[in-house]
Amino acid sequence: MPAAGASRPADSGRITRVSGPLVEISGLPGLSMLEVVNIGPDGIAAQAVSINGDEATLQAYEYTGGLKAGDPAVRTGHQLAGLLGPGLLGTVFDGLLRPLSSAPLWLTQQRQGSAEDPAVLDTQWEFAPSVAVGDTVTGGQVLGTVPEAGTLEFRVLAPPAVSGEVTWLAEGKVRPLEAVARIGTVEVPLAQRWPVHTPRPFGERITDVVPLQTGQRVLDLLFPLPRGSAAAVPGGFGTGKTLTLQQIAKWSDADVIVYVGCGERGNEMADVLDGLSGLDDPRTGGKLIDRTVIIANTSNMPMMAREASIATGVTVAEFFRDMGYDAVVIADSTSRWAEALREFANRNGDLPAEEGYPASLASELAAFYERAARVRTLGGATASVTVIGAVSPPGGDMSEPVTTGTQRFVRSLWLLDRDLAYSRHYPAVSWRGSFSRDAESLGRWYSAHGDPQWAQRRAQASLLLAEADRLTALAEIIGAGSLPGHEQMVLLGGRLLRDGVLLQNALSPNDGYSSEAKGAALLQTVLDVVDTCQTLVGRGVPPADVDRYDFTPVLRLREDTGPTDAEGVQQRGRAFVRQLAADLEQAPASPADAVPASAPSPAPEPAPEPQPTAGDAHG
Repeated sequence: MPAAGASRPADSGRITRVSGPLVEISGLPGLSMLEVVNIGPDGIAAQAVSINGDEATLQAYEYTGGLKAGDPAVRTGHQLAGLLGPGLLGTVFDGLLRPLSSAPLWLTQQRQGSAEDPAVLDTQWEFAPSVAVGDTVTGGQVLGTVPEAGTLEFRVLAPPAVSGEVTWLAEGKVRPLEAVARIGTVEVPLAQRWPVHTPRPFGERITDVVPLQTGQRVLDLLFPLPRGSAAAVPGGFGTGKTLTLQQIAKWSDADVIVYVGCGERGNEMADVLDGLSGLDDPRTGGKLIDRTVIIANTSNMPMMAREASIATGVTVAEFFRDMGYDAVVIADSTSRWAEALREFANRNGDLPAEEGYPASLASELAAFYERAARVRTLGGATASVTVIGAVSPPGGDMSEPVTTGTQRFVRSLWLLDRDLAYSRHYPAVSWRGSFSRDAESLGRWYSAHGDPQWAQRRAQASLLLAEADRLTALAEIIGAGSLPGHEQMVLLGGRLLRDGVLLQNALSPNDGYSSEAKGAALLQTVLDVVDTCQTLVGRGVPPADVDRYDFTPVLRLREDTGPTDAEGVQQRGRAFVRQLAADLEQAPASPADAVPASAPSPAPEPAPEPQPTAGDAHG
């Protein structure tokens, strides 16, 4: 594996025991925790996780078949690290940040790490300095750019611990490990090696909140997430976790997306790659894949590489954060990562905690989500890393340790509901079990940035959904027609809100993405329609007449208007409200309405069938 710094003289020990990814060695006194050791004749990378004198326990990141007692174990003097430089964007890597594009069809132990990959090291990049010889720079300051590194400007930074006078600058093309500048006596290479388990430093953490727009209305309107925060997406099989995360990867307003496929199926990763490769990026004019880094550690890859893939993804995101960009890490899924920790702990003989997971599970989860932050970088820029992790509880059990532990450390929970998914309502985010701890703070942000009604709309929508759910359970017992008129309008409003705002068709060019303004306009339109219906019932219009009215134009607004056409939604919504009031205030009472007060009202007709969504094709 690539080094994080200068390598020490190699010492050699021997393997004493092999049990899957767990390897015990002896004869290496002075070995440090998390140090990488090359084991066996093929030099398989393994990391020290337990040390007792000159004996140590390693976790291997490759298949250990063929290893035996007595094989050599050679220390490297550095931790597991990734090579961070130009060429990351638009590329697919494995869990150890080795490019899969240059790998054979079937991965083998002989495959070299990224620092030794000729396809990476022999690439030449044009370096354009932004400082001059004689300038004084500090750690994290931009030294220059690489114009050919992608649609986003790639900025070469001074290492965090290096500052002083620039004494030399490179000219022309350089390779990743060649120096582009000299600060004092320290040469700064084009690419940096960084230990993936060590968070990159920053200036200070910023507590002010700024919303991350995901393009999914149920999230942006009801359960918003600030930049630099953390969210979890728990859900059982078939509830649409992968599709929801793919939509966030496609449409969120972050500068860089790091998508980590941790233990998922290979066909799902192929869908992600195909979807991002085919989408045009309106922000840069290129393809969306050009500002995405994909780390693919599928279920048939080495188990312990899952543990590394999560840390690798966050390290890559922090690297772009230090350049001044807002990055989003999408981990699908953290449950597979936790299962890898459990399997290794069981092989190591650690005392198991709840459901066999190691006692350190909570601290491991905390360390992962803690790396999400909105910060002021060492170079003075404001940037962020936002972490969104999927959780796949076995059998949909939301009380299992990974799900409950994750809820303690995230700011937003987007719980996927099986009943919504099975009724073809996608995204299947439950408004009963989800939460956003920063909604109040974000409401103040919206109020200060031109939308003072944001918090009020969210509160009205949440109350309407909760009341509609309560009345639905009651109506199943006594019948909807037995409810008072204003409660029947609450049921109607709940249907309009679910099918006209929260439902979203990922396959529609108009509805797959929804801008912040369009989502707000759709929600306000539905709230105005519900208020008008309540007013009409209060004036004596029979609830059955209101319920029989054709609300299809409201339900079709999300599909019939463009993804950013908020003005069109507002105009059509106001016209519908006027027509609704005019039609029902002038309509004569129907014979069916002339019934004794004690007789039950006719049952309302079912709401219009929702449009097919991407969930029909993806579970």
